[in-house]
Amino acid sequence: MAWATFAFAVSVWASVSALTLLPLLVLVTGFEVVFAAHVGVERIGRYVQVRYEGDGTEPPAWEHAAMTVGPAAASGSGIDPLFAPLFVLATLLNLIPVGLLSATEGFSLPGGIPVEVAVYGMLHLLFVWRVFLARRYAARQRSRDLELFKQSV
Repeated sequence: MAWATFAFAVSVWASVSALTLLPLLVLVTGFEVVFAAHVGVERIGRYVQVRYEGDGTEPPAWEHAAMTVGPAAASGSGIDPLFAPLFVLATLLNLIPVGLLSATEGFSLPGGIPVEVAVYGMLHLLFVWRVFLARRYAARQRSRDLELFKQSV
């Protein structure tokens, strides 16, 4: 909601394209909060699995069950715990005011692209890249953390 509010305000009242970085900052902050929470919850789960569940044959064994059922349950469900598609879509939508507010006069790159559009576009693309890197990390986190906790016990 904070992003939508900022994005709307920028598109309606802003006359400087640099202000489009405010909604981007809200998106980045929101994503980092979601990512940190996801990583923390997964890490706690692996700790509980190694420290309290043993081999998973006796209760409690919910983390062993989550490791077994999780990938199959998520497959094809369209559920993304990081909300990556929504963050990427919001980031792309956030570029619209950049194009609308870009100065038609001033410095341009070869091909007539205003420098500010290129710079703000690159900042948005860097965030999209961060989202994809975080998804890749999250996909491998369970097995990696499980091994780390097994080594520490």
